[in-house]
Amino acid sequence: MILLKGRVFKLVLLLAIAATMPSVTMAQTAMNEIPLSSGGGGGGGTQSFAGGETLVESDFGGGGTIAAASTAGPEAVAFDGTYVWVATQFNNSITRIRASDGAVAGTFVVGKRPVALLYAAGSLYVANLLSNTVTKVTPSTGAIAGTFTVGNGPGGLAFDGTNIWVANRHSNNVTKLSTKGTTLGTFAVGKRPIGLTFAANSIWVTNNKSNSVTRLSTAGAVLGTYAVGDGPFGVAGEGENLWVTNYFGKSITKLRASDGFNLGEFKVGDGASGIAFDGASLWVVNNGDSTVVKVSPSSGAIVATYATGKGPFSIVIGGSKVWVPNFGSNSVSTTASN
Repeated sequence: MILLKGRVFKLVLLLAIAATMPSVTMAQTAMNEIPLSSGGGGGGGTQSFAGGETLVESDFGGGGTIAAASTAGPEAVAFDGTYVWVATQFNNSITRIRASDGAVAGTFVVGKRPVALLYAAGSLYVANLLSNTVTKVTPSTGAIAGTFTVGNGPGGLAFDGTNIWVANRHSNNVTKLSTKGTTLGTFAVGKRPIGLTFAANSIWVTNNKSNSVTRLSTAGAVLGTYAVGDGPFGVAGEGENLWVTNYFGKSITKLRASDGFNLGEFKVGDGASGIAFDGASLWVVNNGDSTVVKVSPSSGAIVATYATGKGPFSIVIGGSKVWVPNFGSNSVSTTASN
């Protein structure tokens, strides 16, 4: 009995000490949330998810879970200088949001399952995963200015200052298009290319199922292939460096852009997916945690954590704010980027 009392006393003492110690969990700051219509903009309708069912990014397994909700599948996002554009893939449409006040300013039909957006050379480009096309849209009106056939499963877009590059997830290659839609070449990369960016005068492609990044010249020649973490997803340039999110690795990898040398891997959160650089800090979307983290490029350390809606995948900086579509809660989260 005396021994039992002694153990109980020690347990109570340990609990009391633990209660007075500061928490090591970083507090999350809530973002403002803008609801999106779940009505059909293009005949696709919404998708319903019952409790315990897994969110998917297009045909990509993984993500958080949501309970008894319907969503138009907002996933990709872009900024044109005035408006934020969000691809609602299950409605086969894109939604325009005024960055100055968050007001929804129109919804426009595109191809089937739009999953990537890019603003470049005065136009908006939309990758339609199941149509195997890219749609060119006039931002001021939402009118379609052209539709261009690309590879199988287009799901990533980048601009090199002259031409558009498209990652084709199912054919394991990238297509180079002129801004008028002329096909200038198709180039093999790794398995399931998802993310694209232009940095150090090269196109960088994340190969999701090869756990690598391919570097291409603007002529399409392979300049190098570099190992990264588990399930590379998003990619962004930052000065002389390149950062890659690793979806299953819950991390980001830092590469030296001049030669692809691996400068380190840093933990961020579950389902690391979208990434953006605001000129000072990196912003990383954690799909499984439903958060966005602000990261110091010099150290790779998390300096702030923000709670989003459910199951975000992508992010863009626009109008001194960050904008994050929430796949699972049919909304867009936003907060000041400073």
